[in-house]
Amino acid sequence: MGRLLFTGGTVVTAEGSYQADVLIKDEKIVAVGKDLSGDGAETVDVSGKLVMPGFIDAHTHMDMPFGGTVTADDWATGTAAVAAGGTTMIIDFALQEEGGTLAGAVETWTEKARDKALIDYGFHVAITDLRDDVKTELPSLAAKGIASVKIFMAYKGTPLYSEDDDLFEVLQLSKDAGVLVLVHAENGDVIAKLQEQALARGDIAPRFHALTRPPQVEAEATGRAIRLAEVAGAPILIVHVSCAPALEEIHRAHERGQTVYAETCPQYFAFSYSDLAREGFQGAKYVCSPPLRDESNRPALWNGLKVGDLQIFGSDHCSFNYEGQKELGKEDFTLIPNGLPGVEERAMALWTLGVRKGRLSENQFVAALSTNQARIYGMYPKKGALVPGADADIVLWDPELSVMATVENRHGNVDYTPYEGMAFDGGPASVYVRGRLVYRDGEIMGEHGSGRFVERSFTATRGLEARV
Repeated sequence: MGRLLFTGGTVVTAEGSYQADVLIKDEKIVAVGKDLSGDGAETVDVSGKLVMPGFIDAHTHMDMPFGGTVTADDWATGTAAVAAGGTTMIIDFALQEEGGTLAGAVETWTEKARDKALIDYGFHVAITDLRDDVKTELPSLAAKGIASVKIFMAYKGTPLYSEDDDLFEVLQLSKDAGVLVLVHAENGDVIAKLQEQALARGDIAPRFHALTRPPQVEAEATGRAIRLAEVAGAPILIVHVSCAPALEEIHRAHERGQTVYAETCPQYFAFSYSDLAREGFQGAKYVCSPPLRDESNRPALWNGLKVGDLQIFGSDHCSFNYEGQKELGKEDFTLIPNGLPGVEERAMALWTLGVRKGRLSENQFVAALSTNQARIYGMYPKKGALVPGADADIVLWDPELSVMATVENRHGNVDYTPYEGMAFDGGPASVYVRGRLVYRDGEIMGEHGSGRFVERSFTATRGLEARV
């Protein structure tokens, strides 16, 4: 491919912001500096724009079976929404089938992405069946460029659920294999009992999804997972932290010097329990796990992002249609498929609610959306950086862009958006993956199938997991 020179913009990285040009050649950044010579490059005037490293979303669920159905977005529609949100790479969850292998999960997800992905991607493997042969297989993941696995402490009664002994053994095995363990931390046993009791009382509405998953069950499981990791001597990452009590467990671990990474998501800042309690069955649109919380949790989460107890901001994009999918739980809230769409809105929500409100700097914004994700998940500085030699994944961010979210202007394949009518102040004007334009001014420009698998290699990064 040719050469591109971005001129007139403000480069914004996790470390700082400054006026500079960015020169691209053969899919890579070759120079960042003032008054660069294009030497025949196509010049793109980006005056008024913020030039940022492409965002990374390490928490998506494309074409994923769950609760007797499959997510509404496949890798074509899902990665279109990804690109429209300024994200240039995702790490999706490849689910091990019951009786299947970890390699089989990777092969299945590779086929799902083939000829569809617009952006680059990697995989985590969700371990659901820890047989002896799977224990033997786990160390081979790193050689395949798979540097992370996931364990679910929730969803008792489904193949996803893991007992503590399996979680602990995975932590031990992964430490030696150079693989990071991600944990969905909710107490599955307590949730199952609370759900059983609610249904026995006739409590079937969507709001009982939250009432049977109170903050304490997330905090307890978070603390338990962290302590098991401590015993194993392994790093751990807690996904989708939703509440202050769970964050407090993470903070305590950081005070002890333990390597604990943590993620939060836009839905916990944009929505609350009141959305789950909407009239009729509308609350089903807001069912996700952990559930939406009381707004009193938000100050702690914002502070966690600011000081570094929470290092990353992922979408947990898991889209199900309201009609025919969310409606499966009309007579039983436990049958509502868990998940919200949000990969397109993730960055705009963080900018609007965080940066524009003075809660985060633009540099912390880039860190949480891009650079910290690349560092923690093992692809920095190939991804997540604007430095010579890095992939030319670039977002031209327009801080003056004003967008109101509607189901009609979304790029995914779900029949609603929980963000309906929400105004975003700031958003991506253009998005480049390895120097190729994939999105501009509301329109998808990229080619399905052009995304590439990115191999990752995990090494625990001291400092990112601690308060700063």
